[in-house]
Amino acid sequence: MSDNEPSEFRIGGEIGVQRLGFGAMQLPTGPGPAREAAIAVARRAVELGVTLIDTAHLYGWGANEELLAEALYPYPDDLLIATKVGVAPPNPPHEAAICGRPDFLRDQVEQGLRRLRVERLQLLQLHRIDPTVPLADQLGTLRELQAEGRIGHIGLSEVTVAELEEARQIIDVASVQNRYNLLDREHEAVLDACAAAGIAFLPWRPVHPAVSAATSEIAAVAAELGATAAQVSLAWLLHRSPVVLPIPGTGSISHLEENVAAARLRLSGDQWRRLDRIQPR
Repeated sequence: MSDNEPSEFRIGGEIGVQRLGFGAMQLPTGPGPAREAAIAVARRAVELGVTLIDTAHLYGWGANEELLAEALYPYPDDLLIATKVGVAPPNPPHEAAICGRPDFLRDQVEQGLRRLRVERLQLLQLHRIDPTVPLADQLGTLRELQAEGRIGHIGLSEVTVAELEEARQIIDVASVQNRYNLLDREHEAVLDACAAAGIAFLPWRPVHPAVSAATSEIAAVAAELGATAAQVSLAWLLHRSPVVLPIPGTGSISHLEENVAAARLRLSGDQWRRLDRIQPR
C-alpha cells in the first residue's frame, strides 16, 4: 500500500476490518498433530492483527467452521468470521453440487450458527448462484434470515457484473468474493463495479500459483523492496482499490507471517504501474 491508502475497510458500512484477511480453507481439520498445528495458525493470525477470516460450509462440510470455533471462541470483539453456504455435500452416486433451494440454504445457515457457536453470522456469502432456482428465491431466503437476526450482512461469490446488478435489486450486497490476482484478472469488471458501489471485494486465490516464476518485473520489484513475489502480489492487490480485501490462506505459521507482513509493503507509483502492465495469464 502507499502511505495514504487505508489499512481498514468497513464491510456493509458497519464492520471494520483490517484489509488483509486470512482464508481458512487450507487448514487441516482431521485429528492429531495436523489439527493442533491448524489451531495454532488460526490463533497466530489473530495475534498478528487479522480481523477478517474466511471460511465456508464447503470446507470440510462444516469441519472448518468447527475448527475455527475450537481455536478462537470466544471470539475477540473485532474479529469477523465470514462463511458461505449453497453447496450440497456429495451423496453417492451424486457428487457435490450447487444448491440454492430455500430450505437447504436455511438449514446450512443454522448449521453454521451452531458450528461457529454464534447467534448471528455477521457476513454470510452465497457460495455460488444456483442456476436452477430463481435468484429472488435464493437471496430472498437470506434476506428473511437477515430480518430474523440470523445474518448480519449478505455477500456473493463468483458472480458476473450482471448477476451483481440483479442481486442488488433484491438485497444490499455487502461483499463479493471472486477469483482475482495479479496474473488472473478475469473479474476486473466485477471489481470495478464493487469499487464504484463501495462493496467489499474479497479476491480468493489472491496469489497466483505461478507468481514466483512469472515475470522478471515481479522479481525486480520484490528485490527492490526486499520482499517475496507473493508479498508483492498482495501489496499490488491492496494498492489496486481500497475495497479489495485479500484473504490469502496457508497452513503454515511462517507463511502466514510472510503474508501478513505484505500489508506493510509500500509500492511506489512506478512500481505499481510496472506490475499493473504485466499481462495476465
